[in-house]
Amino acid sequence: DGHAITVEVPMAYAVDFKAIQDAYARILGLVHRTPVFTSATVDKRVGRKVFFKAESMQKTGAFKIRGASNSILSLKQSNPNIRGVVTHSSGNHGQALAAAARMNQISCSVVVPENSPQTKIDAIKEYGADIVFCKPTQESRRETCEKIAAETGRTFVPSYDHKDVIAGQGTISMEFLDQVPDLDALIVSVSGGGLISGIAIAAKSLKPNIKVFAAEPRGKELEKSLRAGERLWPNPPQSLETVADGIRTQQLGHLTWPIVRDFVEKTVFTANDDEIIEA
Repeated sequence: DGHAITVEVPMAYAVDFKAIQDAYARILGLVHRTPVFTSATVDKRVGRKVFFKAESMQKTGAFKIRGASNSILSLKQSNPNIRGVVTHSSGNHGQALAAAARMNQISCSVVVPENSPQTKIDAIKEYGADIVFCKPTQESRRETCEKIAAETGRTFVPSYDHKDVIAGQGTISMEFLDQVPDLDALIVSVSGGGLISGIAIAAKSLKPNIKVFAAEPRGKELEKSLRAGERLWPNPPQSLETVADGIRTQQLGHLTWPIVRDFVEKTVFTANDDEIIEA
């Protein structure tokens, strides 16, 4: 009858399709419906029809505003007197949370590794957030956030391992499959996994046969864990040395990992710095 068939994803996961539909309704009008681009040159080179979902044209320059907006709106719904938010970010999530906080008239602190690009630091400042520098380790980022949350009463909104963040990022699938219904595979870059887990839940609910592939910088070694069906990364969590400074987190989150393990293909596309720069 022409209507999309939706498949229920069991709530053994942090997010189901209903949460993503709710997020879509919540952030509608606050974020851009980003365009889809094609390139005959790319199609010829890879022997496929390729569609690019241009989240680089999203507010704040990245998809992160989706999850940040959904998180803040959800927090305000449950606690209208929220005392502000805090997060740690190498840039994009920090910018997004700062922008979403400003749109909703609440205060925001962003903990930033001291080796972050100046352009991203300046952008966070532009959105009116307080910036606190920390050492470029996962532990230092987390500890500094916890200290600020304890001292100020602000709520911690992580960049990926949070149900409202995952649901917000999943709204990309709803738009993309509306714009290009015949998609048969999605390739999604992965760091902590908030983007790919949200996209996978929504895409598989709307189109069960679609395949979702992860793309990673060299050193992440996601495929090894996917094929084993268990987390094989070294602890404590490491940061990768990669030119792709927004995706340095090696491990997936504890909420995102089960979703990626169960809904993403075992074959992972890995790129080294030279390949990323060439692309």
